[in-house]
Amino acid sequence: MAATPEPTPARKRRCVVVTGASSGIGRAAAQAFARMGWHVIGTGRDEARCDDAAQQIAAAASREARVDMLRGDFSEMREVLRISREITDLTAHVDVLVNNAGGVRDGYYRTSDGLEATFAANHLSAFLLTRELMPLLERAAGDSAPGLVRVIAVSSAGHAACSGMRWYDLAMKAAFDANAAYCQAKLANLLFARELDRKVRDRGIVSLAMHPGRVASNFASHADPQMQAWMKGNDTVPPEQPARTLVWLANAQELGGMGGRYFHDLGEEEPAPQARDDTAAARLWAESERMLQAILASAL
Repeated sequence: MAATPEPTPARKRRCVVVTGASSGIGRAAAQAFARMGWHVIGTGRDEARCDDAAQQIAAAASREARVDMLRGDFSEMREVLRISREITDLTAHVDVLVNNAGGVRDGYYRTSDGLEATFAANHLSAFLLTRELMPLLERAAGDSAPGLVRVIAVSSAGHAACSGMRWYDLAMKAAFDANAAYCQAKLANLLFARELDRKVRDRGIVSLAMHPGRVASNFASHADPQMQAWMKGNDTVPPEQPARTLVWLANAQELGGMGGRYFHDLGEEEPAPQARDDTAAARLWAESERMLQAILASAL
């Protein structure tokens, strides 16, 4: 769903991919990037919300901007693979990738890939999309100042409630708990961001992570009653507040040498010790590759 024309040469306009851009933080961030004249490629799951978001983001866009919305379910790896190809058809470079899609569920759901949906949507989708878009990120880094090309993970303070990855059962098939699965996935976000930074820092790409806070959005609409009550019983911030931090992480020159770091509300914070475990970060990368290998082999 292309929304605006291309009045300027493509490379003069920076390109950002925002997953989960049909509502909440993602939509607010996409609007901010569009106002700045970027090429904004958003993704969302629900058709009606995607159409509405495309219109709102385009309405906020400057004359120099371009807006595209793609639809797909990020709990399904074949959908992520398809969207990565559609992004490649839309742009030759990606300056910023915001891995924002995710959420919390009210129970155990098995995807068509045989994966647990919370882990798939919150971690594996970001891992796969980042891997598939790496050539576009590297191309952008090749003609940008060092450190201006960035991959940003939207994690959560909830990562601290997970003492460590459940290596023997990452899908938590035994004694599944929806909120524990979410916290593990958010820990996975930080471990992935850390290992990604180690792997790409020499290519001029910076990997960062952030905690958005408790946001007034549809984040918990599929959560169990306990999580929904917790969200309603605590003060929330509008999506525009964490979106401001996302835009800052994408643009601030001083963050170019600060890969692998964790931020909240325009400031750096220290994540829990288990999120700073380099051995666990490397192991999660290997486990993620292993989990995806059979799925992607059958998808090709």
